Amino acid sequence: MSVAAKAEAKKLSDAEIVEAYLTASMIPDPDAAAAYMKPGTIITFTGGHEFDHPRGPTGFNAARYRWVKKKMDRFDVCPGAAETVVYSVGTLHGEWIDGTPFEGNRYVDRFVVRDGFIVKMDVWNDSAERILVNRGIEA
Repeated sequence: MSVAAKAEAKKLSDAEIVEAYLTASMIPDPDAAAAYMKPGTIITFTGGHEFDHPRGPTGFNAARYRWVKKKMDRFDVCPGAAETVVYSVGTLHGEWIDGTPFEGNRYVDRFVVRDGFIVKMDVWNDSAERILVNRGIEA
């Protein structure tokens, strides 16, 4: 059963919505990931890059990594009156575009979830610092 079909089968918690989005985005299947976002959602990626669809980060990552996956260590859920903020915290692993493997690259993703859909996403990770260090520049 696909992630989207499972979502339709039962109402997902806000943390489960975020986890399903991240799982689909790691395939990568940006169109399946978009099913968890309200249309027009802005994704602010590392370095301040803004995208309005999960295809944006997928393309951005394709220029930086041969492949990249997240080890989702935990979800911190902060419920509010009209929306919930969910933080996904963990590490990235994969291969840089030159084929060099990496692991343990910290990330934090912040999501705002309202009425069963992600309405905002912010992404931070240590990739830029690791790229600098790999080039002999102290970060």
